[in-house]
Amino acid sequence: MPFDVHEFPGASRMDRASGRNNRRIVAVWLFVVAAMIMVMIVLGGATRLTGSGLSIMEWAPLMGALPPMSDAEWHRLFALYQKIPQYSLINDGFGLDGFKRIFWLEWTHRLWGRLIGAVFLLPLIWFAATGRIERRMMPRLALLFVLGGLQGAVGWFMVASGFEPDSTAVSPYRLVIHLALALLLYAAIVWSALSLLHPVTRRLPKPLAPRVLAWACLGLVALTIVAGGFVAGLHAGLTYNTFPLMDGQLVPSGYSALHPLLRNLTENIAAVQFDHRLLATVTLVTVTAMGSLGPYFGLSKPLSACLLAAVACQYILGVATLLFVVPVPVATAHQAGAVILLTAVLAVLHRLTHGQPRILA
Repeated sequence: MPFDVHEFPGASRMDRASGRNNRRIVAVWLFVVAAMIMVMIVLGGATRLTGSGLSIMEWAPLMGALPPMSDAEWHRLFALYQKIPQYSLINDGFGLDGFKRIFWLEWTHRLWGRLIGAVFLLPLIWFAATGRIERRMMPRLALLFVLGGLQGAVGWFMVASGFEPDSTAVSPYRLVIHLALALLLYAAIVWSALSLLHPVTRRLPKPLAPRVLAWACLGLVALTIVAGGFVAGLHAGLTYNTFPLMDGQLVPSGYSALHPLLRNLTENIAAVQFDHRLLATVTLVTVTAMGSLGPYFGLSKPLSACLLAAVACQYILGVATLLFVVPVPVATAHQAGAVILLTAVLAVLHRLTHGQPRILA
């Protein structure tokens, strides 16, 4: 069985080569899973933006993988959808053809989630059976699979909130939980893959300032994404469509309209949008500083350039989404940009916290 060559420095050259090859294979598999999760997140954003997320009224983890196979089944599902407030308040009269349009996007979103589970589980079993995965990695990977399954249940928990009386969308709180768990899974898988490709070869003293700045970047990106989740959940992007001012003011007059004050952070459209703008701007400044100073901190110029490009493009996409009143293509690109920026920050943080990485060749 392959083992960690760092735990057994006396291992033969052949064993070391085999270990490097196994690490590389497992890392590629994890990157594929991460890429699929990124697509899943973007699909989820498109589903929400088009109002498709409530089109499937049933949660059938196994049988739900099959689409409607008969006209009678289509009419049965459409009849279920006609019972919820979203249909009567927003889509009344759009007919079976209109229902099919929103149904297919949500069905694709759910099917893609099932495919992610299969692409994760089946290779995991094979890698474990053939000894390609180090023993220390197995508990982490098993936990990630369990959390991935939990994500499906959380997704249904979110969707079910949209079936409540007088509700035409899902709960913003449940939406943020669903998004945050997806990003947590994505980050954990990317980090695991990076650790396989760039293992710590030796422990060296590392300067504190670059690591603190990198952690600050990660924290700010995470907070900005969470704030963006509340913007999406409250449809806050449909108002205050000017930049940088909001209704002619830097801080909107209704920022603290709700009581107690903390409710404004998650339930007040004006406050939620302002907070997202503020966090995005602070993130832009902080990540730009990280990218600009990157070569002095030991980062490669390409990685620093990728970080700068990711944060600049994401900020521009955010402003464009606001100014053009949330067009689906731009808003979807903005959600994809958040994942790309998170990836770049994770790569920088991993590089700075793992010393001089050695790419296994």
